[in-house]
Amino acid sequence: MQQSEERFVLRNARHLAADYMMRSIREGDVVVDATMGNGKDTLFLCGLVGESGHVYAFDVQQEAVERTRERVAEAGYAARTTLLLAGHETMAQHVRGPVQAIMFNLGWLPGAEHAVTTKTDTTLAAVRAAAELIAPGGIVTVCVYPGHEEGERELKALRAFAAALDVRRFNVLHHCFVNASSQTPQMILIQKNKS
Repeated sequence: MQQSEERFVLRNARHLAADYMMRSIREGDVVVDATMGNGKDTLFLCGLVGESGHVYAFDVQQEAVERTRERVAEAGYAARTTLLLAGHETMAQHVRGPVQAIMFNLGWLPGAEHAVTTKTDTTLAAVRAAAELIAPGGIVTVCVYPGHEEGERELKALRAFAAALDVRRFNVLHHCFVNASSQTPQMILIQKNKS
């Protein structure tokens, strides 16, 4: 196995999620950005799937869709994306599985009003759907932000959901920084086992 020129640096939950995505996604894959936000993750995923792959991206805010549309158009990736003004809990209605990877970055749209945030009930429904949509060997990453009330609820519900997944079908990791505040972002990784 060829070694990477850069050495691993443990930074934060989002970087861990990105690292898992880079290890899992190949040219031609179909993937989902469940929380498009400003489009950075959508753009990142577009680069990983290449010209023959496709990225579905979801957000409930028109502003997020517009920002993401501009970002992917500037990069020349518009043809490999489907941007949906819809909640991620509707994922199974818009995306035909199986898909290789699904990325969640919970919370609110950076630079926008914090009153609009992901909600525990819809997040849980979306992650449940994601676990079923992924192909054997596929992954779901969920970055959770327990630094606000709804984020705490999401983390508690997601931990309970992930802990209850059948170990014969899924492997689950929970990344948290044990020497940091309990409000530090955390990441849950779900991988569907190969048969």
